[in-house]
Amino acid sequence: MKNTVVTFKKAKEMNEKLTMLTAYDYSTAQLIDNAGINGILVGDSLGMVCLGYEDTLSVTMEDMIHHTKAVSRGVKNTLVVADMPFMSYHTSVYDAVVNAGRLIKEGRAHAIKLEGGVEVYDKIDAVVKASIPVMGHIGLTPQSVNAFGGFKVQGKDEQAAKKLIEDAIAVEKAGAFAVVLEGVPSKLVALITEKLSIPTIGIGAGVDCDGQILVYQDMLGMFSDFTPKFVKKYETLGEKMKIAFETYIEEVKNGVFPAEEHGFKIDEEVIEKLY
Repeated sequence: MKNTVVTFKKAKEMNEKLTMLTAYDYSTAQLIDNAGINGILVGDSLGMVCLGYEDTLSVTMEDMIHHTKAVSRGVKNTLVVADMPFMSYHTSVYDAVVNAGRLIKEGRAHAIKLEGGVEVYDKIDAVVKASIPVMGHIGLTPQSVNAFGGFKVQGKDEQAAKKLIEDAIAVEKAGAFAVVLEGVPSKLVALITEKLSIPTIGIGAGVDCDGQILVYQDMLGMFSDFTPKFVKKYETLGEKMKIAFETYIEEVKNGVFPAEEHGFKIDEEVIEKLY
């Protein structure tokens, strides 16, 4: 079944959990789509897991459009959400609408995601009024890593918790169809999820969200720079890939690969005529 923003709304109403993963290329998107997931996020996390940056801040609009186009070509039934990169919407409402439009028109995304709560109300409102679905993102917002002083859990004291509740309500009122909660204490997440009529998607936010999202390289053990506490590794593909690469190297060096079955034949009489 084709997943849309309406699918997300109905899942919340029916108390059905939503599932999302990141993807950044055609072949991975195709595999995830075939598995039957609800949504794929083309995250600006590609800056770290694909491009080797230490954070997401260096990711450009061109990066996001390039990867979103690849992902969108690989899916048939999955909702594709593309991240708005750092400084693509912070400067003005006009920039927010124009750049969101580029991700839809050029990247072929179905929706966009941007970070922030009360302070980006006007941007979410304007993008939604331009007929572009918006997913919000509050809590540990990676584009604010310098302001936060690192990747830290958010909303742990009373003032910060109240701010997160206000942010969540603002994101909903601005017209977002869903909101990501990242790095937020579980009991606070349960409270926010209960208050909102739009689905909450958690990452490092406990079980009480309406859905979950993970970076696929994290959950498959393919990214070894660091592993967040909230990640469950469903496979150790990174180690398996390394073993496969080593085996390939060894077989090539020893003349084991390619074997006869990996080659193509030609009639012997053709070869004889060449001498």
